Amino acid sequence: MMDDFETTEIQTGETSIFARWSGSGSPILLLHGFPQTHLMWRGVAPMLARSFTVVCPDLRGYGRSGCPASTPDHAPYAKRAMAQDMVVVMEQLGFERFFVAGHDRGARCAYRLALDHPERVAKLAVLDIIPTGEALRRITPEFALRYWHWFFLAQPGDLPERLIGANPDKYYFRNREDASARFGEESLAEYLRCVRNPATIHAMCEDYRAGVTVDFSHDEADRGKRRIACPVHVVWAERDELPRLYDVLAVWREWATQVTGRGLDAGHFSRSPLLDD
Repeated sequence: MMDDFETTEIQTGETSIFARWSGSGSPILLLHGFPQTHLMWRGVAPMLARSFTVVCPDLRGYGRSGCPASTPDHAPYAKRAMAQDMVVVMEQLGFERFFVAGHDRGARCAYRLALDHPERVAKLAVLDIIPTGEALRRITPEFALRYWHWFFLAQPGDLPERLIGANPDKYYFRNREDASARFGEESLAEYLRCVRNPATIHAMCEDYRAGVTVDFSHDEADRGKRRIACPVHVVWAERDELPRLYDVLAVWREWATQVTGRGLDAGHFSRSPLLDD
């Protein structure tokens, strides 16, 4: 699993970020989602490394990266803080400007990176999300039922931490056979190792608490005032809920000046047949 990638651990000032990197050519930063680690890119990162320098970090609070202490406003787990981590990581690896692709929570970090640091991001790809502020402003009963974990994980501590900690394997990956098929047994074993750590459980809850508080505030402050300047490519899973809830491209065109995109015959976690071509 990416064994030929080099590993590094970079101090960002607030925490440490674990990353793997390999390849040559233009740099591309790949950001994972919840409740995964950089290993979610194991299938595509080696292919990209034939043409790009590929950097795959664990976000703060996830995987092998640090879990910094939080604060009452949850700012240490804001996507703004995560984006700043990525600026430092890429600088330390020698990259001032780079491509970024993110899935799920990683995509939320990715678009915040493009908004806060436009000079850094040459092109952006966001996978299977709309901006956090848009999702929260458009809550419907269907959204609340489908994305119930947003509101469970965001409950004040330490209610979700205690409930999840009683059996993290069952909370995060309720059907082991299905999870193994989706993620691969080796990756799943690493995900399970990480989510059994109480510090990681707390950090991931803080990520979601930040989402409905400080992240929402940051998006609201930017609404109608700042737009993503670089080209944005949007990809979403046709077998998931996102295209049934939103006109995905129309939403992103309110946030960026150059938007392209398409749906794929895939689920939120399941692979697309295109990867087998």
